[in-house]
Amino acid sequence: MTAPGSRDAREVLILYYSRHGATAAMAREIAAGVDGVSGMAARLRTVAPVSATPEAVAPPVPDDGPPYARPEDLAECDGLVMGSPTRFGNMAAPLKYFLDGTSAQWLGGALAGKPGAVFTSTASLHGGQESTLLTMALPLLHHGLLFCGLPYTEERLSTTTSGGTPYGASHVAGADAGRPVDADEAHLCRALGARVAEIALTLHRGREKTRG
Repeated sequence: MTAPGSRDAREVLILYYSRHGATAAMAREIAAGVDGVSGMAARLRTVAPVSATPEAVAPPVPDDGPPYARPEDLAECDGLVMGSPTRFGNMAAPLKYFLDGTSAQWLGGALAGKPGAVFTSTASLHGGQESTLLTMALPLLHHGLLFCGLPYTEERLSTTTSGGTPYGASHVAGADAGRPVDADEAHLCRALGARVAEIALTLHRGREKTRG
């Protein structure tokens, strides 16, 4: 395994918004999956909340946790895994707000040809997980990412009684957002991170071979 931050590591950007910590916990599991692939490292980034007051300005860095994402992170990564809690069957406004500011990266093809995936957390078992994952995939497709789901070769997709979908990793946090990520959900999060990392590494090696 290559240490995160190593010059020799290719990086997968894990970009997420988390209100109560459940999505952040998933992001850390996905990062563990990425870091478990030799030659790959996870780059964890979050986004600032959106204020109802137009004049409100977020601090330049959060009080704790990963730094806020910059649009440049999209160009610097070799793959992207994006996560958000569900908001009426769609991603949360802070993540959408960040994506709406990436027109320059879209025009420049910063993400084109890179692998991408999505993950989400909901309060209830049928709280809009799959619609959130599918709608989160749309801007990634516009950016030219190669969308990666979770194949049913992951046996826990067929046995989980909580989160886990073929469209991406998911978690059921409960009405009070206090239910921890369980073993099946954590396993599928790590599997998703590893899958994106392995594809990113394979694509990078293919490009290097072509250039050579």
